[in-house]
Amino acid sequence: MKKFVLLLLGFVLGALAMYFYCCMDMKKSDGEVLIKPKGVITPVQAKALNDNWTARRKRAVDSAAGRPDNRSSWWSLEDIQNYLAYAENQADSLGYEMNGIRVYLGVYPGNAPNGKADFTTMFIVPTGKKLHSGSNFNLFNFSTLAGGGDIPGGDGINDGGNGYPPDASYPQN
Repeated sequence: MKKFVLLLLGFVLGALAMYFYCCMDMKKSDGEVLIKPKGVITPVQAKALNDNWTARRKRAVDSAAGRPDNRSSWWSLEDIQNYLAYAENQADSLGYEMNGIRVYLGVYPGNAPNGKADFTTMFIVPTGKKLHSGSNFNLFNFSTLAGGGDIPGGDGINDGGNGYPPDASYPQN
Protein backbone atom coordinates (compact mmCIF):
# COMPACT_ATOMS: atom_id res chain seq x y z
CA MET A 1 0.00 0.00 0.00
CA LYS A 2 2.86 2.35 0.88
CA LYS A 3 4.48 1.75 -2.54
CA PHE A 4 1.19 2.46 -4.26
CA VAL A 5 0.84 5.82 -2.44
CA LEU A 6 4.42 6.75 -3.38
CA LEU A 7 3.78 5.71 -6.98
CA LEU A 8 0.58 7.78 -7.08
CA LEU A 9 2.36 10.76 -5.50
CA GLY A 10 5.19 10.44 -8.04
CA PHE A 11 2.67 10.35 -10.89
CA VAL A 12 0.86 13.45 -9.63
CA LEU A 13 4.10 15.38 -9.12
CA GLY A 14 5.34 14.31 -12.56
CA ALA A 15 2.08 15.40 -14.17
CA LEU A 16 2.25 18.78 -12.42
CA ALA A 17 5.87 19.27 -13.47
CA MET A 18 4.98 18.47 -17.09
CA TYR A 19 2.04 20.87 -16.97
CA PHE A 20 4.18 23.75 -15.74
CA TYR A 21 6.98 22.89 -18.16
CA CYS A 22 4.85 22.40 -21.28
CA CYS A 23 1.71 24.42 -20.82
CA MET A 24 2.69 27.64 -19.13
CA ASP A 25 2.89 30.75 -21.29
CA MET A 26 6.34 31.93 -22.25
CA LYS A 27 7.65 35.18 -20.79
CA LYS A 28 9.67 37.92 -22.44
CA SER A 29 12.84 39.12 -20.75
CA ASP A 30 10.87 42.06 -19.31
CA GLY A 31 8.41 39.67 -17.65
CA GLU A 32 5.54 40.27 -20.07
CA VAL A 33 3.60 37.06 -20.69
CA LEU A 34 3.50 35.81 -24.28
CA ILE A 35 0.34 33.94 -25.18
CA LYS A 36 0.51 31.43 -27.99
CA PRO A 37 -2.26 32.39 -30.45
CA LYS A 38 -4.86 29.92 -31.66
CA GLY A 39 -3.97 28.39 -34.98
CA VAL A 40 -0.17 28.43 -34.67
CA ILE A 41 1.26 25.67 -36.83
CA THR A 42 4.64 24.01 -36.94
CA PRO A 43 7.02 24.29 -39.91
CA VAL A 44 6.15 20.68 -40.75
CA GLN A 45 2.44 21.55 -40.91
CA ALA A 46 3.22 24.65 -43.01
CA LYS A 47 5.21 22.52 -45.44
CA ALA A 48 2.36 19.99 -45.68
CA LEU A 49 -0.14 22.78 -46.47
CA ASN A 50 2.22 24.20 -49.08
CA ASP A 51 2.81 20.77 -50.61
CA ASN A 52 -0.96 20.18 -50.77
CA TRP A 53 -1.45 23.51 -52.56
CA THR A 54 1.31 22.63 -55.00
CA ALA A 55 -0.19 19.21 -55.72
CA ARG A 56 -3.78 20.43 -56.06
CA ARG A 57 -3.66 24.02 -57.35
CA LYS A 58 -0.29 25.00 -58.88
CA ARG A 59 -0.86 23.46 -62.31
CA ALA A 60 -4.30 25.04 -62.68
CA VAL A 61 -3.21 28.47 -61.44
CA ASP A 62 -0.04 28.55 -63.51
CA SER A 63 -1.81 27.36 -66.66
CA ALA A 64 -4.55 29.97 -66.23
CA ALA A 65 -1.89 32.68 -65.83
CA GLY A 66 0.19 31.28 -68.70
CA ARG A 67 3.29 31.34 -66.49
CA PRO A 68 4.28 30.56 -62.88
CA ASP A 69 2.18 32.80 -60.61
CA ASN A 70 2.94 34.54 -57.34
CA ARG A 71 2.39 32.29 -54.33
CA SER A 72 2.74 34.51 -51.29
CA SER A 73 2.93 38.08 -50.01
CA TRP A 74 5.29 39.57 -47.47
CA TRP A 75 4.95 42.64 -45.26
CA SER A 76 7.47 43.94 -42.77
CA LEU A 77 6.62 43.64 -39.10
CA GLU A 78 6.67 47.44 -38.90
CA ASP A 79 4.15 47.74 -41.77
CA ILE A 80 1.81 45.20 -40.14
CA GLN A 81 2.02 46.89 -36.73
CA ASN A 82 1.43 50.32 -38.29
CA TYR A 83 -1.46 48.95 -40.37
CA LEU A 84 -3.16 47.38 -37.34
CA ALA A 85 -2.93 50.66 -35.38
CA TYR A 86 -4.18 52.62 -38.41
CA ALA A 87 -7.06 50.19 -39.06
CA GLU A 88 -8.15 50.16 -35.40
CA ASN A 89 -8.23 53.96 -35.36
CA GLN A 90 -10.13 54.09 -38.65
CA ALA A 91 -12.60 51.42 -37.47
CA ASP A 92 -13.32 53.45 -34.35
CA SER A 93 -13.96 56.58 -36.42
CA LEU A 94 -16.35 54.55 -38.61
CA GLY A 95 -18.26 53.33 -35.53
CA TYR A 96 -16.79 49.81 -35.41
CA GLU A 97 -14.76 47.81 -32.96
CA MET A 98 -12.03 46.08 -34.94
CA ASN A 99 -11.69 42.47 -33.85
CA GLY A 100 -9.54 40.90 -36.54
CA ILE A 101 -8.35 40.88 -40.09
CA ARG A 102 -9.27 38.88 -43.17
CA VAL A 103 -6.82 37.91 -45.92
CA TYR A 104 -8.11 37.82 -49.49
CA LEU A 105 -6.61 36.66 -52.77
CA GLY A 106 -6.70 39.10 -55.65
CA VAL A 107 -5.19 39.55 -59.12
CA TYR A 108 -3.51 42.72 -60.34
CA PRO A 109 -5.03 44.22 -63.51
CA GLY A 110 -3.34 43.65 -66.86
CA ASN A 111 -1.94 47.19 -66.86
CA ALA A 112 -0.37 47.04 -63.36
CA PRO A 113 3.15 48.48 -63.18
CA ASN A 114 6.39 46.88 -61.96
CA GLY A 115 5.81 43.49 -63.58
CA LYS A 116 2.78 42.75 -61.39
CA ALA A 117 0.30 42.59 -64.28
CA ASP A 118 -2.00 39.58 -63.91
CA PHE A 119 -0.08 38.22 -60.90
CA THR A 120 -1.90 36.95 -57.82
CA THR A 121 -1.70 39.15 -54.75
CA MET A 122 -2.97 38.93 -51.19
CA PHE A 123 -4.48 41.81 -49.28
CA ILE A 124 -5.75 42.31 -45.76
CA VAL A 125 -8.92 44.08 -44.64
CA PRO A 126 -10.11 44.87 -41.11
CA THR A 127 -13.07 43.06 -39.60
CA GLY A 128 -15.20 44.14 -36.69
CA LYS A 129 -18.51 44.73 -35.04
CA LYS A 130 -20.65 47.83 -35.25
CA LEU A 131 -20.59 49.78 -32.00
CA HIS A 132 -24.12 50.16 -30.64
CA SER A 133 -25.41 53.04 -28.60
CA GLY A 134 -27.84 52.25 -25.83
CA SER A 135 -30.81 53.52 -27.84
CA ASN A 136 -30.41 51.19 -30.82
CA PHE A 137 -29.06 48.10 -29.06
CA ASN A 138 -30.87 44.97 -30.25
CA LEU A 139 -30.81 41.91 -28.02
CA PHE A 140 -31.43 39.73 -31.07
CA ASN A 141 -28.61 41.08 -33.26
CA PHE A 142 -26.96 37.86 -34.40
CA SER A 143 -24.44 39.53 -36.74
CA THR A 144 -21.96 39.78 -33.89
CA LEU A 145 -21.96 36.06 -33.15
CA ALA A 146 -19.56 35.17 -35.96
CA GLY A 147 -17.03 37.85 -35.02
CA GLY A 148 -18.37 40.47 -37.37
CA GLY A 149 -17.63 41.05 -41.00
CA ASP A 150 -15.42 43.28 -43.09
CA ILE A 151 -15.65 46.88 -41.93
CA PRO A 152 -17.43 48.93 -44.61
CA GLY A 153 -15.18 51.81 -45.60
CA GLY A 154 -12.17 50.31 -43.81
CA ASP A 155 -8.92 50.55 -45.75
CA GLY A 156 -7.05 47.35 -46.54
CA ILE A 157 -3.34 46.79 -47.04
CA ASN A 158 -1.77 45.36 -50.19
CA ASP A 159 1.52 45.72 -51.98
CA GLY A 160 3.34 43.09 -49.99
CA GLY A 161 6.44 41.68 -51.58
CA ASN A 162 5.80 38.94 -54.13
CA GLY A 163 6.82 35.47 -53.17
CA TYR A 164 7.51 33.51 -56.33
CA PRO A 165 9.31 31.30 -55.97
CA PRO A 166 8.90 30.62 -52.28
CA ASP A 167 12.08 31.21 -50.30
CA ALA A 168 14.30 28.13 -50.34
CA SER A 169 14.52 28.13 -46.54
CA TYR A 170 10.78 27.57 -46.15
CA PRO A 171 8.18 25.27 -47.67
CA GLN A 172 8.44 24.89 -51.40
CA ASN A 173 8.26 22.35 -54.17
